[in-house]
Amino acid sequence: MIPKVEYLRFSDAREAADYVASHAGGAAFLAGGTDVMVRMRAGKMKARSLADISRIESLAGIRRTKQGIEIGAMTTIEEVRRSPDIQRRFQALWKASSAFAAWQVRNIATLGGNLCNASPAADMAPPLMVFDARLETLGPHGRRSIPMDRFFAGPGRTVLRGGELLEKVFIPNRLGESDFLKLGRRRASALAVVSVAVRLATKGGRVSEARVALGSVAPTPVRARNVERSLIGRVADERTFAKAAALVEKDIRPISDVRAGAEYRRDMASIFVREALISAMGGGASS
Repeated sequence: MIPKVEYLRFSDAREAADYVASHAGGAAFLAGGTDVMVRMRAGKMKARSLADISRIESLAGIRRTKQGIEIGAMTTIEEVRRSPDIQRRFQALWKASSAFAAWQVRNIATLGGNLCNASPAADMAPPLMVFDARLETLGPHGRRSIPMDRFFAGPGRTVLRGGELLEKVFIPNRLGESDFLKLGRRRASALAVVSVAVRLATKGGRVSEARVALGSVAPTPVRARNVERSLIGRVADERTFAKAAALVEKDIRPISDVRAGAEYRRDMASIFVREALISAMGGGASS
């Protein structure tokens, strides 16, 4: 049962941020509600007030710039999936949005909500990491820009401060090709057992830039920096990818839960990293 809470709808982002900040942990932002309402019903969230930001126009939409793409925090996952620009230029993110739950949920769940919920299995986090995305926030002390790979502080925790609101995600233009793979107990509607995003660029047949990120294998979504370092300067072939993928166990800390055992996650992480690298390279990664 959902406890009784005060509900307010805002049309201005700063007003919403100031309201939540003034309530010293007793208020929370409400976006699509696909996570918040579940957590409140389960007693895992104790907010006494909800600040509905779903109708704030400045937080929605996908905008193309010369430097990259801006995605408003209130943009739904389905809007991300339907974007021709994202499908063409940011393939890993498009694939992650396509693998995100069922279409009914995709039409309600927001990009900002998926990230701020801070689940280790957040589908959208690994692809945003490999594209070096930055999160633009608004809070009582102004705005700041947070690198995607520094946003998570632990399961269910981010580096957002009291009353700080995620406004948009900026994805800069990047070289290379990308891919995303997800393993679930069922198809798209399931939480990931393991998810992997990669981005590769090559020059003269050798890897010139590499990004590898995973979900569901550590307390937060994580960059596989040992894998990335091992790829740079190497011939971009299946042998190189297999050797690099074997190093992923140095970057992850999987646990056993109802969805999978830690050892299984460790094994599948290596397999999926290798497969994702091969798949991305098949897309014609180049400088």
